[in-house]
Amino acid sequence: MSEAIYTLEATVRTDKGTGASRRLRHANQVPAILYGTDKDALNLALSHNKVWQAQAHEGFYSHILTLVIDGKKEEVILKDVQRHPFKPLIMHLDFQRVDAKQKLHTNVPVHFIGEESVTKSGAVVAHTMTEIEITCLPKDLPEFIEVNVADLEIGQTIHISDLKLPAGVASVELAKGESHDLAVVTVHAPKTKAEDTDEASEEADSE
Repeated sequence: MSEAIYTLEATVRTDKGTGASRRLRHANQVPAILYGTDKDALNLALSHNKVWQAQAHEGFYSHILTLVIDGKKEEVILKDVQRHPFKPLIMHLDFQRVDAKQKLHTNVPVHFIGEESVTKSGAVVAHTMTEIEITCLPKDLPEFIEVNVADLEIGQTIHISDLKLPAGVASVELAKGESHDLAVVTVHAPKTKAEDTDEASEEADSE
């Protein structure tokens, strides 16, 4: 993805409230807030078109972004996106400032590889997690975590503790104890025709 996608122009907005946000959206702008690192929160406005282009890329949600706020650059990560329930619109964005010396607490996506060698026999690969909550310094932030399932056999599961996280990256769940060593992906046996028939019958009975 182009580095330009990771850079967004923003302006400080002084008007607050529902009415102000509505006016911004009518002007093809996205209201946003920037907070963190013991500085005052800033209410911002960004071009909806630019945000819409950026949000189509996975890295937008896990990469360190640059906000150019009235000409001054701020490194940030995206913390929340509010979308319109049915229109292709971004309603609001939350950004958090990045401090090179402070650890981030964020989610990164999981990329599964090697599935073809498992599914060719009819086995089913079930993704239990699509992203992992991590902590790390900004310089160590990965764009994604890769999980290779090629060697998995039916009935086997990869847990968080089985993952090889990049240097400097720690799982938030594992820090809570062994009981939080959640499953990431499991391989199930292929369904038989009888199981498919039973499921179809159950669905028909429930209608």
